[in-house]
Amino acid sequence: MELKRQVIYLDNNSTTKIDPRVLERMMPYLTDEYANASSTHVFGTGVNDAVKTARSQVAEILNADPHEITFTCGATEAINIAIKGVADSFQQKGKHIITVSTEHKAVLDTCQYLEAKGFEVTYLPVQPDGLIDLEELKARLRTDTILVSVMLVNNETGVIQPIKEIAELVHAAGTLLMSDCTQAVGKIPIDVKEMGIDILCFSGHKLHAPKGIGGLYARQHSNRIKLPALFHGGGHERGIRSGTLNVPGIVALGAACQLAQMEMKTNAKTIEELRNYLEAEILKMEGAVINGHKEKRLYNATNILIRGVDSDAVIMGLSNPESESPLIAISNGSACTSASIDPSHVLIAMGLNETDAFCSLRFSLSKFTTKEEIVTVLKSLTDVVGSLRRMVV
Repeated sequence: MELKRQVIYLDNNSTTKIDPRVLERMMPYLTDEYANASSTHVFGTGVNDAVKTARSQVAEILNADPHEITFTCGATEAINIAIKGVADSFQQKGKHIITVSTEHKAVLDTCQYLEAKGFEVTYLPVQPDGLIDLEELKARLRTDTILVSVMLVNNETGVIQPIKEIAELVHAAGTLLMSDCTQAVGKIPIDVKEMGIDILCFSGHKLHAPKGIGGLYARQHSNRIKLPALFHGGGHERGIRSGTLNVPGIVALGAACQLAQMEMKTNAKTIEELRNYLEAEILKMEGAVINGHKEKRLYNATNILIRGVDSDAVIMGLSNPESESPLIAISNGSACTSASIDPSHVLIAMGLNETDAFCSLRFSLSKFTTKEEIVTVLKSLTDVVGSLRRMVV
């Protein structure tokens, strides 16, 4: 009987394991509580109550109001609804959008789509540490700028942008700030009111909820933001997103947000300690350096360049199907662009040359990562890197 290999998963910025407690909360809505949340019979209204509870749980982790939350199938859909919606609703003000060259492809591709429709998009550069220059942003804001989109935490480097300061500049110019917070929700405190975020997008599968569920926050207080429907047919989710609600996913997302809020401080301390240990040991290798700002970044991830060692070869070596050692999962960039043979657009924007970009690895940890796993990863990584370097001598 073949024994199943141990899997050590350090690719949590791509997706995360469902928390067993989240799965337990959602299971009744996959089995017995299967009514349509829009039905008016008692069976349906009971399920709708669960949706309301989840909406409140999601709102609470963002310090938003429940009616400001729209459930989507994930961050990519939320981003499309938001950017295309603002473009459609604010054309009388102008057709200029500002974003950052290191944004996720969901933002960049949507902006490129709008450019083909006659909009003008400014792609802000980043400094070598991955941060934008606030003076550069200020200089690029115009009277016809309708939206600025800046992600809070970069998915490849973990670099954290100064969103509150960005919001102050954006609002002073009379425009809106959107932030892709996919890597941040559930990991660091987010207060949309205090931070000045007008529109926020995120996915559940980055914080131990299942795939196929996400959220969109759009401010509904002063200067209410009204987004037009991307999908039509029933008027669900305040008319923004028609379609029968994914109740199991919604319940799971609410549960994941609730657990994350309760355990955020503890998780942050534990994960950061493990990340720092992993990082310190890797940096002892010849030619190893951190990509991105060393302090202004999320605690769960590190992006490290190991010069002279191809990242794809390292990834394959750590997950070699013929090996008896644990299968180790890491990455060299965004999973959403893994089919591309181009170097990471994030690292290139930060000034790395193509050779160094192709030699960079991303390690991203979660609350399920253990010290024993990190020790095993370090041993295997040392062996693989050593083997690859011997091959080119």
